[in-house]
Amino acid sequence: MILHTIHTTAPVLVVLVDPDKDYYRALSPYLPLVDMVFVGGSTGGNVDVCVAHLRQYTTAPIVLFPGNIQQFTASVDAVLFLTLLNSRRPEVLIDPHLESAMAIYQSGVEVIPMGYVLVDGEHRSSVEIVSNCTPLSRNDEDQIVRYSVTAQLLGKQLLYLEAGSGAQTPIPMDAIRAVKQNINIPLIVGGGIRTVEQMLMAFSAGADVVVIGNHFEQHPEDLPIFIKQKHDICRLIRK
Repeated sequence: MILHTIHTTAPVLVVLVDPDKDYYRALSPYLPLVDMVFVGGSTGGNVDVCVAHLRQYTTAPIVLFPGNIQQFTASVDAVLFLTLLNSRRPEVLIDPHLESAMAIYQSGVEVIPMGYVLVDGEHRSSVEIVSNCTPLSRNDEDQIVRYSVTAQLLGKQLLYLEAGSGAQTPIPMDAIRAVKQNINIPLIVGGGIRTVEQMLMAFSAGADVVVIGNHFEQHPEDLPIFIKQKHDICRLIRK
């Protein structure tokens, strides 16, 4: 269902909600407008309470973007079963999957294998701190492309290029464009996107999905403006 939504709705604007923080309540009036919601953070958080609240305001798909197994809940529409590709630590690469696999499998929730590539956003993100992962250089397009193609060859159904929570700068447009030219699975881009112009540039460079979290945490009232601009670019693409 989620992949179908991305294929039929793209470009897709996703609101990322951290269940550890109550700001998602301030987003409530605008949630009927959104394409999709990702729920997840780097720590725990009361995910069930968060998802139950979101359900009251939106019929859009709610997708778990988990930071750890403690965040799993069967109340979501799908789970991103992610592999942090530029980590070299087994406790990051496979241990969380082993710990969570049976609970997720038995829940019957839709599971989407996703390659996750962390790129330097000129800020030490929570992902980098928690996973002890070294981000790829934002200027090394060849390396970013190699990791992205590797994700596809490993059978991942989505690729997420992430500059990290609190990134000072988003993924470079040239890197997005280069990756999109070399893969044929949907491309998600997130981290450091704070303006409508940055969102539109990411879409124009080839992102199928743009994820925004921190900006809407601080400025929930901006969400309708971003959504309107996203709809405008959709109309242009589909003409």
